[in-house]
Amino acid sequence: MAKSAAVPASQERSPQEKDRADLPPARGQAAEESARSLDRLIHERTRLGIVSALAVNTALSFNALKKLVGATDGNLSVHARKLEDAGYISCTKSFAGRLPKTEYRLSSAGRKALERYLDHMEALIHATREG
Repeated sequence: MAKSAAVPASQERSPQEKDRADLPPARGQAAEESARSLDRLIHERTRLGIVSALAVNTALSFNALKKLVGATDGNLSVHARKLEDAGYISCTKSFAGRLPKTEYRLSSAGRKALERYLDHMEALIHATREG
């Protein structure tokens, strides 16, 4: 008599997962997979705006970038810091006379990440239109 191995609760499938496992791959599955592989750091609206603006400009000051993406000082600072921590942008602080000047540039890693993001979005759009 063979013993049946109990499946740990953490590995049990939900009823919906069991139903999906019996179905053939759904139309639009490629689109769903592409959407899941999007770079979530860039996908957020403000951060996408920052990276996109820096992709078409050599460098932008804090105020110019703030105006382009329509962010508040604090909002831009937080989002820019996340991109900087990821190595997607660089931040240079200096003084022009007595006034502080903050300038942002897109790094090569940031440019590659944006290109990957755009490729994923194009694949998603293509798969959605075909479905």
